[in-house]
Amino acid sequence: MTTATTAAPTIAEYSPQQRAFAVVRILFGCVWLINAALQLSPAYRAHFLDTFSADWVSGQSAWVMAYGHWMASVVASIGPNLVAWITIVLDAILAVSLITGLLLPFLAYVGVFYNLWLWSTVGGFGGPYTQGATDPGTAIIYALVFVFVIASRSWDCWSLSGTRPGRLSPAAMHTARILFGLLWAFDAFWKWQPFFLHNAVSYLQQALPGEPAWIAAYITFFIHIINAVGPFLFGVFAALVESVIALFLLVGGKQLRWIIPVGIAYSFGVWTTAEGWGAPYAPGSTANKGDVLGTTNIYIFAFLFLAAWVYFRPHKPNR
Repeated sequence: MTTATTAAPTIAEYSPQQRAFAVVRILFGCVWLINAALQLSPAYRAHFLDTFSADWVSGQSAWVMAYGHWMASVVASIGPNLVAWITIVLDAILAVSLITGLLLPFLAYVGVFYNLWLWSTVGGFGGPYTQGATDPGTAIIYALVFVFVIASRSWDCWSLSGTRPGRLSPAAMHTARILFGLLWAFDAFWKWQPFFLHNAVSYLQQALPGEPAWIAAYITFFIHIINAVGPFLFGVFAALVESVIALFLLVGGKQLRWIIPVGIAYSFGVWTTAEGWGAPYAPGSTANKGDVLGTTNIYIFAFLFLAAWVYFRPHKPNR
């Protein structure tokens, strides 16, 4: 009795949607590779334990402070330098996995829980949620993009995993979309707070120190425009845009086709102004405590996964 073997699909046999998902997955892996390289700076390892203080800054809840002190004591007992190296190695492994498709989706699940841990420790759960808060922090969006990696079966194409392509689950993609919408709704809520509405331009001004001349000039250009239009009007505009993005992501449907490019453009605008392109690129000073490229640029990857899903959706055959 012989067993028939099935040849692996050729590139031409993959659907445009599968190829699009794979491209976004690989690009996300490149970001992880850059992040791992940034973490090789001695400043990252030297101050790794200090970053846990995000859990007990003024304004954090008592339980968050207690959790942060407990996690810091665990890291101290293991050895901060060792734990920092573990995160660097893990980041590199996640990068290689995303680029090659190897050990996916297992390592994508690892990426979800790893980023939730980072969010709860060095990210301080995105808090404290007091005056001036605008979003829930950095690592939470990295975790969500890993959810998109899983939901989209992005390892089906251009992957060394050797697994056979499977059927995309619309329910999984809808779940990821709704989670992304809830994240935008949370962001929008804080944009409607009086402090942001009256001080929106200050977030751009805070991004100026230490920036290269061209980035400083770029940010200053937008500061002049905002001041000319009116900072309060700009704050209302930002709050409205984020609210609309959140609403349409939550509702879904045909409006996703046009809200995706709006979300990408808006996210790029925030990353290049309020986040200063993730710069200044000096040890211990890039974006989230010197260890990643930025926050809002990662929102773009979530939108790109949605774009691959919406714009490259296979046509149903006529009956």
